[in-house]
Amino acid sequence: MNRRKFIHNISTTATAGLICPSLFLKNKPYYKDLIIGHNSHQYKIDLNWGTLDKQKYPVKDCHEMIQDSKGRIVLLTNHIKNNILIYNKRGILINAWGNDFPGAHGLTLSVEDGKDYLFITDTERHEVIKTTIDGKVVMQIPFPQESEKYSLANQYLPTETAIAANGDIYVADGYGLQYIIHYNHKGELQNIFGGKGKGNSNFDNAHGICIDNRKQEATLLVTARIQNKLKRFSMQGKYIESIALPGAFICRPVIKNKHVYLATIWSAEGSANTGFISILNEENKLTSAPGGSKPIYADNQLVKMHQTIKVFQHPHDVCIDEDENLYIAQWNAGQTYPIKLYRV
Repeated sequence: MNRRKFIHNISTTATAGLICPSLFLKNKPYYKDLIIGHNSHQYKIDLNWGTLDKQKYPVKDCHEMIQDSKGRIVLLTNHIKNNILIYNKRGILINAWGNDFPGAHGLTLSVEDGKDYLFITDTERHEVIKTTIDGKVVMQIPFPQESEKYSLANQYLPTETAIAANGDIYVADGYGLQYIIHYNHKGELQNIFGGKGKGNSNFDNAHGICIDNRKQEATLLVTARIQNKLKRFSMQGKYIESIALPGAFICRPVIKNKHVYLATIWSAEGSANTGFISILNEENKLTSAPGGSKPIYADNQLVKMHQTIKVFQHPHDVCIDEDENLYIAQWNAGQTYPIKLYRV
């Protein structure tokens, strides 16, 4: 899937008008006043945010981003010269560290006793690593051999974590055997569920996971990317429902102020360089798709989504700050730095 050639003809109708696909990241002045998105969530584009000297601070794939308790934007890349780049919101570099995470993929913030910690999933090391915000390793969780689902470390390719209020850790093995592994705060196995398959409780690319606290009872939202769905589970791993997003190959869900934000790495039939951002409202209906087609529902079913303007190649994560501006990290995008979208 991720090496297919770009063969899909993209519709060029966007809310801003007719946009020529050949403008893709080449005509920066054109993007200066362009507004993308729909309804209440529309944005201006900053293609220059966070740009650095590539010789000193190179990036490979910009996989994920979070905002820490100080308001700084933390980027995870799989370039071992600097796995972590820490910016202020203006895109000025504050700190850089990390040389030991060649398969750095997932980045989750956990605040414990007033201190920030990072959970990093590494697909090449086949483990989850917990660090302080400045890079000191405080815990490592290896492949879950004790679950009896895995016999070899290389079967385990974790892509994401979610941290519950009590410190419990949920790991999505999105590139491995597709299980969700539940640990307590000490890294002791509590439960395992899911696995590769076509059933409601199974996954095809369980790429991302988050905890949904928008209702009285917390639940898990898990990406089933190749199935173009979000799947909801209880915290004990019981399947509840699926949210269909036809045409959207989504990465991890990120919740901010009742909305769910999803980097959509491919769209339509899954061709290369067709990404955009999906934003769901509190009823889990698509309300805006910056870079993508206008949300349309027919008979209560979402019409298949596709890219309409070539702002993004392969969006891999969305970080949302307190002003609801977006920071977009991209996989396989020519080793470019993140894009910032200013909400208007």
